[in-house]
Amino acid sequence: MPLLEPNPDILRPTAARPPSHDRVPDGRAQGTPEPLRGELTALLGAHKVLWKISDLVKYASDASPYRFVPQVVVVPEDIDDISAILSYAHGKGRNVVFRAAGTSLNGQAQGEDILVDVRRNWAGIEVLDDGARARIRPGTTVVRANAALSRYGRLLGPDPASAIACTIGGVVANNASGMTAGTTRNSYRTVASLTCVLPSGTVVDTGDPAADEDLARAEPRLCEGLLALKAEIEADAALTARIRAKYEIKNTNGYRLDAFLDGSTPVEILRGLMVGSEGTFGFISEVVFDTLPLDRRISTGLLFFPSLTAAAAAVPLFNEAGAIAVEVMDGNTLRASVSVQGVPADWAGLPKETAALLVEFRAPDDEGQEAYERAAAEVVRRLDLVRPVTSVTNEFTRDARTISGYWKARKAFVTAVGGSRPSGTTLITEDFAVPPSRLADACEALLALQAEHGFDAAVAGHAAHGNLHFLLAFDAARPADVDRYAAFMADFCRLTVEQFDGSLKAEHATGRNIAPFLELEWGPRATELMWRTKQVIDPDGILAPRIVLDRDPKAHLRGLKTIPKVEPVADPCIECGFCEPTCPSHDLTTSPRQRIVLRREMMRQPGGSPVETGLVDAYGYDAVDTCAGDSTCKLACPVGIDTGAMMKDFRHQRHSRREERIAALAAKHFRAAETAARLAVAAASRIDDRLLQGVTRLARRAVNPDLVPEWLPEIPGAASRKLPRTSRAGASAVYYPACVNRIFGSPDGYQGPSLPQAVVAVSARAGKPVWIPDDVHGTCCATIWHSKGYNAGNAVMANRIVEAAWGWTAGGKLPLVVDASSCTLGIAHEVVPYLTEDNRKLHRELTVVDSLVWAADELLPGLTVLRRTGSAVLHPTCSMEHLDDVDRLRAVAEACAHEAVIPDDAACCGFAGDRGMLHEELTASATAKEGAEVRPREYDAYLSANRMCEIGMDRATGRSYHSALMELEWATRPGSGSGSGSGSGSGSGSG
Repeated sequence: MPLLEPNPDILRPTAARPPSHDRVPDGRAQGTPEPLRGELTALLGAHKVLWKISDLVKYASDASPYRFVPQVVVVPEDIDDISAILSYAHGKGRNVVFRAAGTSLNGQAQGEDILVDVRRNWAGIEVLDDGARARIRPGTTVVRANAALSRYGRLLGPDPASAIACTIGGVVANNASGMTAGTTRNSYRTVASLTCVLPSGTVVDTGDPAADEDLARAEPRLCEGLLALKAEIEADAALTARIRAKYEIKNTNGYRLDAFLDGSTPVEILRGLMVGSEGTFGFISEVVFDTLPLDRRISTGLLFFPSLTAAAAAVPLFNEAGAIAVEVMDGNTLRASVSVQGVPADWAGLPKETAALLVEFRAPDDEGQEAYERAAAEVVRRLDLVRPVTSVTNEFTRDARTISGYWKARKAFVTAVGGSRPSGTTLITEDFAVPPSRLADACEALLALQAEHGFDAAVAGHAAHGNLHFLLAFDAARPADVDRYAAFMADFCRLTVEQFDGSLKAEHATGRNIAPFLELEWGPRATELMWRTKQVIDPDGILAPRIVLDRDPKAHLRGLKTIPKVEPVADPCIECGFCEPTCPSHDLTTSPRQRIVLRREMMRQPGGSPVETGLVDAYGYDAVDTCAGDSTCKLACPVGIDTGAMMKDFRHQRHSRREERIAALAAKHFRAAETAARLAVAAASRIDDRLLQGVTRLARRAVNPDLVPEWLPEIPGAASRKLPRTSRAGASAVYYPACVNRIFGSPDGYQGPSLPQAVVAVSARAGKPVWIPDDVHGTCCATIWHSKGYNAGNAVMANRIVEAAWGWTAGGKLPLVVDASSCTLGIAHEVVPYLTEDNRKLHRELTVVDSLVWAADELLPGLTVLRRTGSAVLHPTCSMEHLDDVDRLRAVAEACAHEAVIPDDAACCGFAGDRGMLHEELTASATAKEGAEVRPREYDAYLSANRMCEIGMDRATGRSYHSALMELEWATRPGSGSGSGSGSGSGSGSG
């Protein structure tokens, strides 16, 4: 038992709260029951079975309004595991639901028995035929796949708004489409082949020429059943015509009956049926896509109209002009978008009746772009546009940053509107499609229906394809609210089908919410064929029961989740999951969404319940300790929810008053602490690494593993006690060497100047000399205290560094150049809440510049590159992402190397100052994908701009990373350039 183990009860909610009707019952507190837990552990291995109550709760929610707690969660590693799980389910009469990213909006990723996580171990892409095709595993995000394809000038057809998080498995299983896919670029039209595991365990690769022969031998009944259904459908001319007509507009409601018309063999039929089957027919383990050209000439306009119906009426004109995307946003959507970073604040004052169209044209060349722009201008000339706010231009632009801002606002529709909903309400997201020519009528009818039922919904959608989305918020804890929602849904479904002959699900798939209305749209004959198809493929009904097919007319009202209030920073969360791929701990313990989901379940529980106790006991490590605190979740979240900040506040709450006093004392006497740390590192460098690791591990067990760091072999030796000599006279900037670079020296084996020496030398060489103040020792950016939640120490150091910087820079007349990106972020932004009012005024006068920005913007124009290394791989840190200066890292690297590569899987390393020494497993998990991408190739240089992150990447890759500014000094050094750190062991100097 460690001496200073935090009391887990500090994390127990203290606010009075009545228990919720949908709380997890006390009987579930022990997690997965026996014999289920034991049998699956014996079958798969203990590390693949998640059974604690906290594991089950964190998987119980997805982006939908539903919540179902599974009995167990399993994390398979290969197809053999999948087959074993399905065989077990058959033998035990259990059911299985597959879950990838959990971004689906209708409960498709939730189950009440065995839930299978098919994201964690299922990522990967192989580009084929020079980019014409791509073989992709189901756990790969759309953004990651497109990043690999973009180098070949190609991309995938489906482009859902959740591309940053949603995975290929879910995209194909739901036939998700997006802004440009329509009915011709979606998965059904662009999947060349797929490999699936059927409920029986049979594996089918539809691209294998022998697939039909093999399937007939393995599954004769299935083959006969599919061919019989095909013959029956084709014999009914009216039904065939109806099926074809239903897919002339976007439609993901029910199974793809046109697969029976498009496929001539059982395998071809099966390929079509798997697309949009929502996990009810089998597991899709691999997909081969036919890719599409990536047209890079883009012109985009954001046009404002006096009403939603006026905007809808303009859509056909842009379709005729050749627009690839025409997106509509109503007044509620536009006004809610002000919560998205970069959206003009004056949108908040837009009249409610205002609507906008986001119109985009893409061309392969300048000639095509100019033709499109002429056509667009002609359409605009005929429209009655409005300019209700000063930020509106109603013009088309080619500027990439402006276009990105437009799309950021549009893609944030669900999260931005959801984040502005009344606290404690549940969000429903629905989508439907009508013939594009009837879009204006459908808008008018939808608005009238919402008003009739007392909803003030937000509307947006893919107007080019007649596809609208709307959001409704209601309190699932109030029966009257649920009844009002149910009445609206019944009327909405009848309106869509009877008045417009539309699709009740255009791209979000049937799920749980529309399953009861499937027959309303398709009629009894076609619906019964869907039931029979399910029976042919999954006769025992083990896969995803009650998803797609459900005869209960109130099925869509079952499992609606309440949304208890939590900490204000997290309360707007709608559990969309956009944050998860960026989180360093999402494959280790919990993601930001799961941290919030667990907190909400605590709030549903009565105080002291067994379930609450189980969640609180696990939360300390799973949520608080293993959070890197990097706040990349804030960058990924369209409304900027910073779960990292919430975890740092929990760390603060767990500190005793004595610990806070000690931390503040360390801040006050940091000069002595800094000197002691440098001497300790120097002494440690003369001791065997294994001995040091053993000693520090013992100390961690005896004291507290979250206070005592573990020694790592990659830790470099000590920095020089003295910093380079500089002069204040004639200095262009004040140079602030971060404390980490005053304590730790250069990487082992590096023979060139230290980082402070390199910055001083290269700045002087560019005619921009810098000055290092004599009294930098004993100061810090305060991040050490900030990340650990030591508020008193944070305040001491935050105020000290600002006061010192004010004096150094002559009241802000000179910029302050900082040589570690996390420290730049700390001084520029993170210290502000902890400053006195007087010091905030001083801070506003400071110009804090990251060394990368200094090098790229100020030094490169005055430097002559004398030699370049062959190749460099870069690690952009999370702080660079926050500072938006990754492009400067690339610019510096491209000046130093003939080839500069940022890995597609580059992400926060999770080292987070010293957290990688406190929880080595966090950095190992966070860097696994990036490390796997980097290791197979030998680069000449490995570059970043933060010492501790470089140590983390050293561990992940077995290579030696160093600052890009050290590489820049070598590349511009007069003379032979010998002695570069890159040159000794990693190849620089060959240029």
